[in-house]
This record gives sequence, structure tokens and C-alpha cells, in this order.
Amino acid sequence: MNKNNAKISPRLWIGMLMCSFIGGLAWNVENMYFNTFLWNEVYEGSVGVTSLTYTDAVNIMVTFSAIVAVVTTFIMGTLSEKMKNRKAFISFGYIAWGIITALFGVITKDNVANFFGISDGVKIVITTAWVVVVMDMIMTFMGSTSNDSAFQAWVTDVTTPETTQKVETAFTFVGFIAMAVIMVVGSFAQGGVIPYNAFFIGLGIVVTIAGIVALFVVDNPKKLEDAKKDANTPKTSYWADLFYGFRPSVIKENSKLYLILVATGIFNCAFQVFFPYLLTYFSEVVIKANGELFAAMPISLIAVAAAAVLSLVAGIVILLKVYNKSKAAAFIPSVLSLIIGLLLMFFAKTNLYFMLIGAAFTLIGYIVIMIQFGANVRDSIPQDKVGLFQGVRMIFFVLIPMVVGPTLGNIATKNSTVTITDVSGAESMLPTEMMFLYAAIVAVFIFVPLFAYLKKDKETK
Repeated sequence: MNKNNAKISPRLWIGMLMCSFIGGLAWNVENMYFNTFLWNEVYEGSVGVTSLTYTDAVNIMVTFSAIVAVVTTFIMGTLSEKMKNRKAFISFGYIAWGIITALFGVITKDNVANFFGISDGVKIVITTAWVVVVMDMIMTFMGSTSNDSAFQAWVTDVTTPETTQKVETAFTFVGFIAMAVIMVVGSFAQGGVIPYNAFFIGLGIVVTIAGIVALFVVDNPKKLEDAKKDANTPKTSYWADLFYGFRPSVIKENSKLYLILVATGIFNCAFQVFFPYLLTYFSEVVIKANGELFAAMPISLIAVAAAAVLSLVAGIVILLKVYNKSKAAAFIPSVLSLIIGLLLMFFAKTNLYFMLIGAAFTLIGYIVIMIQFGANVRDSIPQDKVGLFQGVRMIFFVLIPMVVGPTLGNIATKNSTVTITDVSGAESMLPTEMMFLYAAIVAVFIFVPLFAYLKKDKETK
């Protein structure tokens, strides 16, 4: 695509939307159903596992996955920049990603016991859990190679400031569709309607096919091909490029980028305070407290839900239109909407009506911020160093949020007096509405780098 042309070709749209959707499927399975897989298939019926409980295994898996994702994006993002070949990393990365995902279909306690020659029941559970953790790390490596480093860099390569908001909007809604699809299909696996091995194998085949299709619909940007052929292109050390984004001179030169990255990091931290615990909170706290209300489904509840959905759509459309005229006029209301929504969900406790209203405000802020911040990050990355900044981007998009956010959410959860006993025999506290208050407090700090970014953006214009 010509960088002076604000239009995106149909072929580009196919490549971007396909990779975004398929990548969303794979990442959502990892984030949402590997933990249920551990619960239902590995720890099921196993009591007395104390050295590595279910919650221990999940925490280790999430932490290791976040670390691998960031390190991989640094290494492979820099390598894709050196080789000037995003296509190979995307296509073959997706193919390998799909194969590794499908291999989860052969992970069973029986297979692990036979492979390692283990007969003790507790050791079988612990070993199987570690196999899942290691396989998740390998899957994360392939996913970060193809999606986080190469695909994200490629999208930045082929978009312009005139098209980034349109692309980020499409990605946001494609992400929600991917999540919805996985939640529907995954619920069948979680409920025992279909076996987990069929779920993983099926998804792996889909991801692999997407990688094959990418060979035909994804092309390396012309600027990369030209740079590869140009004898005058500066030759730099791989290791120097690997740590390029940490140089004080680079940070100073690209201060706008780092300010919006910090704002994005704080935003993602706020989201991660409650998101890992959200499904448990709704299933074990909200739904159980409103069992009769759900059973009756009064007209008032339906009306409030409908109003919340309409407000959500209207709010997103209005703020995105405002963004085209003024970043400040859209950024600030979006963050305020997020904070107000989280506070409403906190004060709502288990009141379903107020919770729906709070959820609408939260989602308005979340979706618009995702689109706006994502577009501004892409537009602020130097076009000749795209691959070198993908690792830095992942620090603020994944590493810091996935360490800080759940830790704060866990602190909020410890205020709970309600507990649940998992299948390993370990007692865990249920999350409470306090997590929404903690998230709202974190979200307030978005304004600090945001105001600095808006000031810098105004000065540069």
C-alpha cells in the first residue's frame, strides 16, 4: 500500500482481519481455557496435591507465558527487522503455532504417565500440569513470533495515520468476535459436550490453515524489500538493535511514543486487576446472588440490558467521531467513562441493574481507549524501526499489566470472606467487588502520562 494513500486494498483487509481473528482465537483459548483444561482434565478428582495446587499451576502458567511473550517479541521482532521479511515470520509462525496448539490434544494424564513411566497418582497430576505449562510456553513462543512481533509490525508497516483508527477499530471488534466464538465453543469443551482434545486439535488445524493462506495474501511491504536491496542501508549489530528501544537518546527522541505506551500500560494494568477473576466473580458471586432474577427475567431487567447495549454502541460511535476532531476531547471522556463504570460496578455489588449500567460505561471506555491508544502507538513508532519497538510495546501491553494487575486483584480478593474449595483440595477466596475499586484507582493514573502526551502532541503539530 502506498503510504500516501489512505485506502486499504481488499487483499490487505483479508490478510489483516484473518490474522487478527485467528490470532484472537488462539490467544483467547490460551487465556481462558487452558486453566479450565487444568481444572477439568488434570486436577479432576485429585485430592491431596499440595506441592503444586491448581491455583499454583495457573499462576505459574500465566507468569511464564507473559515473560516468554515479551522476550520472544524482542528477539523475533528484531530478527524480522534485520531479515526484512515479515511474511515468513507470520506465515510459518502461524503454521507452527497451529501445530503446537493441536498437540495439546494429546496431553492426558494417561499419556503422561505412560511416557514418563509414572504410577503415583499425585506425581502424575503434577507432571501433567508441568507438561501443560511447558507446552504453553512453546505455544506462546510461536504465537509471539508470528502475531506479536511480525504481524503487529507488518500492520504498522502497511497503515498510515489516516487508516490506523479504522484498522484498530476493526481489530477491536474482530477481537470481541473471536472471544465470543471461543467462549461458545469452549463452553462445550468445559461442559463435557465435546472432548478437550477435539477442541484443541480443531483449533490447531484452523490456525495452521490460516498460516498457509497467509503465504498467499500477506506480502512484505515494499519499503522492506527496497531496504533489503539497497546497498546503502545502514548495517547494524543485532544485539545493538535488540536493546535499541532502551537507549536514553531513543526514548528522548520518541518521547510521544513512550508517553502513550506508559498510558497504555497503566490502562492495561487497570483492566488486568479484575479481568482474570471476572468469570469466577460472575458465576460464583453475581449469578448465585441473582438466581431468582435470572430465572424470572423480568421486563425491567431486559429493558436495562437493552439500554446498556444501546448506550454502549452510541458512546463508542460518538467518541470515535469526536476523536477525528480532537484527541483530548475523546481521550479524556473515554478514561472518565472507564473510571465511572468501574466505580458503578463496585458500588453495585451484586445489584444486577446497576452492574449492567456500570458494565456499559466500562466497555465504552475500554473499547474506545483500546482503539485510540492502539492507533496512536502505531502512528508514533518510527517507520524505519518498526520491528525494533515491538518488544518495548509488549512490555507495556503484556508484561507489566500481567504482573501488576493480577497482583492487585489478588490483594483485593484477600478481602473476601467467602471461599471455594478446588479439586486439589486447596481453599481459595472468591473475588469481590473490591477489585473494581482497585481498578478504578489505577485507571486514574492514566491521566498523568496522557496529559503529557497530549501536550507533546500539540507542540509537535
